[in-house]
Amino acid sequence: MPTRIADIEIPDTKLVAEATELVREAASPLIFDHSRRVYLFGALRGREQGLRYDPELLYVGAMFHDLGLTSKYRRTDQRFEIDGADEARRFLLGHGISDDAAMRVWTGIALHTTPEIPLHMAPEIALVTRGVELDVLGIGYHAITDEQRAAVTEAHPRPDFKRQILAAFTDGIKDRPETTFGNVKADVLEHFLPGFRRGDFVEVIQDSGWPE
Repeated sequence: MPTRIADIEIPDTKLVAEATELVREAASPLIFDHSRRVYLFGALRGREQGLRYDPELLYVGAMFHDLGLTSKYRRTDQRFEIDGADEARRFLLGHGISDDAAMRVWTGIALHTTPEIPLHMAPEIALVTRGVELDVLGIGYHAITDEQRAAVTEAHPRPDFKRQILAAFTDGIKDRPETTFGNVKADVLEHFLPGFRRGDFVEVIQDSGWPE
C-alpha cells in the first residue's frame, strides 16, 4: 500500500523502493530525512503551482540530490551535486528509464544549488530546487500550510537541522574547496573551514593569460 504523508503519495514501485534503500544505506539519518522532506515539500509546491510531474523521477531527484555528501559516493574532483546527479542517472538507466528522463533528473540534481535557473525548467527539475529551498532556506515556507509542514516533519523530523546540515555540507566539500567557486557552498567553507579563501572572479579575469 502506498505511503501518504501530508496527502502526498510516495510511489509504491520497485524503482522507488530500491532508491529508498540505496539512500538509506549510504546516507546518515540527517540526509535521508532531509531528502524525503525535499520530495514531499517539492511535491507540495508542485501541487500548489498546478504542475504536472513524474513522481518517480521527482522522488529519485530528491533522494539522490545529496549523495555527493556521503562517504560512499563523494569524489574530490568535481562538485558534490554532480556526484549525486551521476549516480541518479546510472541508477535510472539501470532500471530501464529513458536517457531523456534520466537527464532531467541529472539536471535537477546538478542545478539544485543554482538559484533561479532550475525554476524555469521541467517540473521534475524545478521541484527538486523548490523542495531544497523550502527545507534548507525556508523559501516558500508560507506557500504550504502549517498542517502540511507539521505532517512532513512528524514523519521526517529535523532536530537541530540548521547546525547539522551545515556540518554535513562542510564535511562533504572540505576536501574539494576549489569546486565551490561561483556557487553558494563557498559561503559554507568561508564560515566553517579555517584558512579557506573563496575564489575571486575578478582576479581570475585579471590574472588570465590574455595580455589585454
